[in-house]
Amino acid sequence: MQAQTAQQSSDDDISARNLTQYLTFVLNDETYGIDILKIREIIDYGNITKVPMMPGYIAGVINLRGSVVPVVDLALRFSENMSTKTKRSSIVIIEILDDEQQKLEIGVTVDVVNEVLDISTADIEPAPSFGTKIRTDFISGMGKVNNKMLVLLNTDNILAIEELSDLSSFQD
Repeated sequence: MQAQTAQQSSDDDISARNLTQYLTFVLNDETYGIDILKIREIIDYGNITKVPMMPGYIAGVINLRGSVVPVVDLALRFSENMSTKTKRSSIVIIEILDDEQQKLEIGVTVDVVNEVLDISTADIEPAPSFGTKIRTDFISGMGKVNNKMLVLLNTDNILAIEELSDLSSFQD
């Protein structure tokens, strides 16, 4: 009995180490998750300055404590309809690495920030090869949470510098 309890405790420790935290949010009535380690901060939606000659999914730029940060309209990046902005809309500031491995901050618009969930790596399935509303390379996996599937986003591909190359000129 005692050996079984020790084994269970060891298994619990292993599964605890295999947890990843994801910030969940809603965009056009769909719920998505982003690895919390990629997120720098969450701010209220607003004060976005439009920049001429940018792709349609670039909402503009914001001034974040003296730094100019580009903002991507995530719904338009997913080739969906622009989402309706409300008092609960937010900008999630994500940190990515450019080609020279320098950190860049890019904001993404979301309708509603939900919660942070712990998801075990055992509960994450590979991204489907078809049947989703967004490009499959934008999906890092599908998390099983409370008998539902959560789309986990690959921010490195969504905010790929090759596709957003004009944005690097805004960084300090």
